[in-house]
Amino acid sequence: MKLLKDKIQQEGKVLSDVVLKVDSFLNHQIDPMLMQEVGEELANRYSDEIITKVLTIESSGIAPATFLGLVLGAPVVFARKRKSLTLTDNLYSAKVHSFTKNEVNEISVSQNFLSADDRIIIIDDFLANGEALKGLLDIAQQAGAHIVGAGIVIEKGFQKGGEQLRQQGLRIESLANIKSLANGKVEFFD
Repeated sequence: MKLLKDKIQQEGKVLSDVVLKVDSFLNHQIDPMLMQEVGEELANRYSDEIITKVLTIESSGIAPATFLGLVLGAPVVFARKRKSLTLTDNLYSAKVHSFTKNEVNEISVSQNFLSADDRIIIIDDFLANGEALKGLLDIAQQAGAHIVGAGIVIEKGFQKGGEQLRQQGLRIESLANIKSLANGKVEFFD
């Protein structure tokens, strides 16, 4: 997706050979026009599928998931990383290691919002080692839902998460796939 790649080149900050900061349009401040394009592109890529729910994880996955849900006319469900007074019973839960924060979170979704009748697409902002995606897959499987595939805004293709999950049969559509962040420069796969 050229618009996204251009935005990464213009505003992304390479912090190391493995860390790309995109907080000016995706992770802290959100560019709604870009997210609208992201939602439309993901809907186009999955136009051959029936999707009844969009599943993501808080917080950076919510914007692209919401714009996709808007295009599809499908509800968006997000896994919470922290328990609350209102989210205590009847939960699907999984443990997820965060690459950027180097911590493990238990993510949860109320059983009221996912079921075996659902056809789910999983959306996330980044795919690196695949831990968030694995946790969301686990939750969808606990619900007995059919997993249509995953939509990723930015994949770090030089890390092994995407490759491993594709080998397991998961359809993954990444809008920008990064080949390298070496020497402070973003290089994309074609």
